[in-house]
Amino acid sequence: MLIRRAGANDAEALSAISRDTFVETFGHLYTPEDLAWHLDFAYTPEKYRDALDEQGYVAWLLEDEAGSVQGYAFAGPCGLPHAEVQPGDLELKRLYLRRSQQNGGWGAKLFAEAEDWMRRNGPAAIWIGVWSGNEGAQRFYARHGYLKAGEYLYPVGEARDLEFILRKSLA
Repeated sequence: MLIRRAGANDAEALSAISRDTFVETFGHLYTPEDLAWHLDFAYTPEKYRDALDEQGYVAWLLEDEAGSVQGYAFAGPCGLPHAEVQPGDLELKRLYLRRSQQNGGWGAKLFAEAEDWMRRNGPAAIWIGVWSGNEGAQRFYARHGYLKAGEYLYPVGEARDLEFILRKSLA
């Protein structure tokens, strides 16, 4: 397996792995209509291309020996709805792995790449939004020093998921 920094030319691959891993992990939670809306809204190649080209986002791909994408991390400007977010704060937007790659250390390696970049480029804090029902992810982030700082509702079509806002101060 290889971790490499993605470029705008990887937008199609980012879109595909995003859709695949979201459906694999969370697809059972939503109606087909809500799931389709979310996939078409959140994970388009154009959004990834624009984010990587123009909006200050960075992504890392986990690829197997055949070059097939098995996971990714995506980070950039913090967009979480929290009063203490400061201009320039960064957010780990996504850390997704195919189920077959989970619990093998690859998620931690992808996370380390993203966190290292955010530490070097963020002024005050790193933020993460995590689904309230994803206790494994919450434990993972807690082990890395992230504390719950708030909550919000995340739209997936007509559904609203309770998300926890986690923060790690860099000060």
